[in-house]
Amino acid sequence: MHITVFGSGKPRPGEPDYAAAQELGGLIARAGHTVLTGGYVGTMEAVSRGANEAGGHVIGVTCDDIERYRAGGANPWVIEEWRRVTLLDRLKALIDGCNAAIALPGGPGTFTEITLYWNLLVINAIEPKPLVLIGNGWRRVFAEYRTTLGHYANDADWRWLIFAPDNPTALDLAVNHNLS
Repeated sequence: MHITVFGSGKPRPGEPDYAAAQELGGLIARAGHTVLTGGYVGTMEAVSRGANEAGGHVIGVTCDDIERYRAGGANPWVIEEWRRVTLLDRLKALIDGCNAAIALPGGPGTFTEITLYWNLLVINAIEPKPLVLIGNGWRRVFAEYRTTLGHYANDADWRWLIFAPDNPTALDLAVNHNLS
């Protein structure tokens, strides 16, 4: 499988979120799957590093828009770079190029990736494939959304969001979750 991992560019080596992302990358690679990330720093780097060091294949999807915003190219653990011009093209490649996605904690970019993937599932614009969100933070965010604005969504829309407490559970759900 190709598994996209969404996450923040903020965590640095030595920080708990970086270590957790590196662990996830290693788990994915040792299970025989290819990792796709945004290809840059933070948890994208950590997942890439974990997968690469475990002998896995790492695809980094990079773009001109990000590099105009923040200097720097793909992280050193990316084996194959998929270069795009725009952020929207990058997001499309990360979503279309995977069989499942896992989201680590993150900021506006990660939230955008999750909600875009979710909306594409809702409107049947992509084939059904798992979207697994790790941690209590995402569970709380979407519980609050459902409580305050959930009447704007259909009950069936919520089935696409899969929550996992930890990395091993997230990988298991990404690989084995039945969406039918």
